[in-house]
Amino acid sequence: MYADKTALINFFRDAASRNLQEIQRVSADYKEQAKRINAVIRIEKDKTIEQMLQYAEANQLGNGEVLNYVLYITYASYVVMLEFRNKVWPYEYMAFARRIGELWEPFCKEAFYYSVKPLTITEPPVFDDVQRTMKQSAADYIDSLAVDSQTKRMLLYHYNIPWNLVDSGGIQLGLDLHFEQNGIRYNCDFKSGFSSNEKGNTNRLLLVASIYRYLGQTEKTILFVRQNEDENNHYLQTLKNSGLWEVFCAEDVYAKIYEFTGFHLRSWLDSNAVWENDIDDQLRRHLKAEGLIKYLTW
Repeated sequence: MYADKTALINFFRDAASRNLQEIQRVSADYKEQAKRINAVIRIEKDKTIEQMLQYAEANQLGNGEVLNYVLYITYASYVVMLEFRNKVWPYEYMAFARRIGELWEPFCKEAFYYSVKPLTITEPPVFDDVQRTMKQSAADYIDSLAVDSQTKRMLLYHYNIPWNLVDSGGIQLGLDLHFEQNGIRYNCDFKSGFSSNEKGNTNRLLLVASIYRYLGQTEKTILFVRQNEDENNHYLQTLKNSGLWEVFCAEDVYAKIYEFTGFHLRSWLDSNAVWENDIDDQLRRHLKAEGLIKYLTW
């Protein structure tokens, strides 16, 4: 069953159908209904993956086969999530385009969690720890200078002024994915697209990447963008030209994922993620009527 897409989709449809009537009885609010039916499908997906992992361990399956099963299960659950959300709360443009992007990121990350090539998922550093290290390094350097103690105190005082203006709790170094491979620590962010109002996010990404650069040459920051952005996108070009971020868009994303993980995610999608055929008639008719079917692609 784990590699039978049709069986998996039907399994999730059955689970969603069994729960939908009770959800609608408990709440008449369509947003709440959408939230609850999505939760039901996620729970079933997680349970199915857990059962598959037990099967994989018992049969000593390799990561490539395990990942193949994980992707089938995840994709099937996504198909049904889209269908049942649309049943209780029909999609309009912004919500649908955003949702397709939201689902893309965790799907891509599965290739790293079950990588064919050796790599280790890591945790991001805590900014407060980085801040203490930077302050101590500066204090040690100032203390080593051949100047009088009053000058040292003044230098340290002025050095600390900008730190006192920083809300350390507001600086999060955690991105969407962190892993280590061949002695390099990679810090990755995924974005569905890069719109024209990304100034605040661009500045945040530049700040975060600058801090990682300070931590050492073994820290790399990578931005994966689902859409094929053009050269007129000012904010994306700013990141590309900063020397702080490696930026990959559209097909280049999948090529880089293959380089890291050894798994052809693009080929898997081409062979298996036939969205327009896999979704039910109700969702397909709605998407075509609203001109949204073109967004149903990765």
